[in-house]
Amino acid sequence: MKRASTEQTIGMIILGITMIIAVFPFLFMMIIALKPPGESVTGLNALYVINPTINNFFRINQLIPIFRNALNSIVVSTAGASTTVFFCALAGFAFAKYTFPGKEILFVIMIATMMVPEETGVIPVFIIVRRLGWINNLLSLIVPKIATAIGIFYMRQYITTFPYTVMEQARIDGCSEFRIFWNMVLPNITPALAAWGSISFIVRWNELLWPLLFMRSRVMYTLTVAISLLPTAEGLSTPWQVIMAGTAISVVPLVLIYFLLQRFQIAGIMTGSLKG
Repeated sequence: MKRASTEQTIGMIILGITMIIAVFPFLFMMIIALKPPGESVTGLNALYVINPTINNFFRINQLIPIFRNALNSIVVSTAGASTTVFFCALAGFAFAKYTFPGKEILFVIMIATMMVPEETGVIPVFIIVRRLGWINNLLSLIVPKIATAIGIFYMRQYITTFPYTVMEQARIDGCSEFRIFWNMVLPNITPALAAWGSISFIVRWNELLWPLLFMRSRVMYTLTVAISLLPTAEGLSTPWQVIMAGTAISVVPLVLIYFLLQRFQIAGIMTGSLKG
């Protein structure tokens, strides 16, 4: 018992140290964001605030149209994550539960595309988006990634465990194939949907390349792009306190999304352990 208690204590200490290391950058960012421009942001003096202020957050709105940029990010991330989850689940359902000519070859080709760097498709995607008239349009950030190979693969692996007998019973009762997918499969893979939805949301929120490529005006930038341009907003003289305040505004929604979807992800882990 004593040995087990000692091992448990060591484990808790290691976890505590790991947590501090993981959380420290976020706390450091918040501390700098609350400092007035005159206070130090280097050395040990950066770890405490003498005169805390929230003026840095108001200053950001004077440098960039942050409310419009935040709205752009919310629209792109929410619509993009929702459509990606739906179409990846739909394609994963087809690969998992149906047999059709060329299925295996098509699946292998799809998996092979995961080895192709995203940047190699910049020019053809840009040409297509320009011909569609979507330059400086949020559709250019939503539609090109409406389904991804890794998302389809992930959903396919999860849906494979759904029993065929339930589908056959539903067909006997007169359910269409899409109704089986919508009313029976999706409710049973909620943890997978939540996990992939949170990942898709974070990826789209943090996207930098595509908004820079397709957006032409400051009001159409996403929040990540607008924040990345803060250091040059005042001719390379923007205080670090203001930059950290903008970064905090960009990070907080991701933290909230994680906590909102955390219970679904835990449910998915528990389900997987029970199946094992």
